[in-house]
Amino acid sequence: MAREARAVPVEVGAFKHRPVESNQGGEKSVTTPAGSASARFKARLAGVFYSITFLAGGFALFDRSGLGIAAGVIAGLSYVAVTLILYVIFKPVSRSLSLLAALVSLVGCGIEPVSLVVKLPGQPNDLSLVFFGLYCLLIGYLIFRSTFLPRVVGGLMVFAGLGWLIFLSPSLARDLFPYVLAPGIIGEGSLTLWLLLFGVDAQKWTELANAR
Repeated sequence: MAREARAVPVEVGAFKHRPVESNQGGEKSVTTPAGSASARFKARLAGVFYSITFLAGGFALFDRSGLGIAAGVIAGLSYVAVTLILYVIFKPVSRSLSLLAALVSLVGCGIEPVSLVVKLPGQPNDLSLVFFGLYCLLIGYLIFRSTFLPRVVGGLMVFAGLGWLIFLSPSLARDLFPYVLAPGIIGEGSLTLWLLLFGVDAQKWTELANAR
């Protein structure tokens, strides 16, 4: 007598290997994009580069020596890495807005090295921070639209962006210095810590990527 074949999960240690769902019978198959497995890793990597940006950028802000210039270059390159990684992460939310945010940030990163030669010690470069402010606003909006990062972090990034936009008025920014840096430190610092500690919700990121 022929026996009915059944798929049986195979246990290996604490893990189970289950049959992959098919699309037979009109049922939608459940697949995982190739990049989803590393979504959380990419987010944490962005957090690492963000941390380097904070540390090296803070040192460069108050040191005009060759060491300070080197630290500024490191901070700029690290922020470029942050920009590219976040573009990949937020592309499932909105490809066009993610690309716009990346371009705005890269313009700011391009302006920053020039300022290291001409700025006064203890004074940030006004123009590059304006671009970074626009970048923070866009990232904050993308976080609001996403489902894989908390909206409170998005709100803090918008707060950071508004703070950096104060540098549209250099005289006002200098009068408020160093307190004018607080919104950026709070907002971008919050995103940095969240990325380092938690990354992103990989399941929700995958669902959003599949929906696109």
